[in-house]
Amino acid sequence: MKALRCLALSAPMLFAAGVRADEISLAVAANFTAPMQKIAIEFEKDTGHKVVPSFGATGKFYAQIRSGAPFEILLAADDETPARLEKEGDGVAGSRFTYAIGKLVLWSRKDGYVDDKGEVLKKNEFQHLALANPKLAPYGAAAVETLKALGQFDAVQSKFVTAENIGQAYQFVATGNAELGFVALSQVFKDGRIAAGSAWIVPQRYYAPIRQDAVILAKGKDKPAAEALLKYLRGDKARAIIKSYGYEF
Repeated sequence: MKALRCLALSAPMLFAAGVRADEISLAVAANFTAPMQKIAIEFEKDTGHKVVPSFGATGKFYAQIRSGAPFEILLAADDETPARLEKEGDGVAGSRFTYAIGKLVLWSRKDGYVDDKGEVLKKNEFQHLALANPKLAPYGAAAVETLKALGQFDAVQSKFVTAENIGQAYQFVATGNAELGFVALSQVFKDGRIAAGSAWIVPQRYYAPIRQDAVILAKGKDKPAAEALLKYLRGDKARAIIKSYGYEF
């Protein structure tokens, strides 16, 4: 009886052992760092697959992927890069979808520094304005669009502190190297509000929608773990995490 009981208890373990866990290499847009870190933990718990993410600028990832970098999935900060990779044969046709729609915010670590209408830009009393490189990072491009729409681009351009990606732009402001900067809402949003400092959530009319697409790359083709992760990103658990950082769908 004892032997039978042991066998019964070990059966689920034997079944689990028969399901091959895998490792996935991800290139992830810097703005999606915090949500992806949380999603990775839950995904690994639920599937056994391990996620190995690298965070950075979408434009830089594009160049690395075209040069043969061993990424299997790209979570971009735009929809153009995944579509381009798919067209060029480096993305798996039919795997691409929008996993989040991002929002731009003008933020300062100082309470009361940024007003809720962005008038601080027109006052132009600051010395440094951080933003991500608009040639590499979609949030940087959105910042430039916003400044041009407001008619402030020429007035403040000399004060730009240009970061390689949105993560670095956030660091410039967080460390006080820039009084304010354009960052992703997800970087400063927690529990339904701005977590610290002061901010202006830039109205959508000032910049093109930041549709962030995911795509399985050629090196991840026919890999069950890659397909599982993209499916997981569409699920309720991942979407709840994504929404908690201020993204839309």
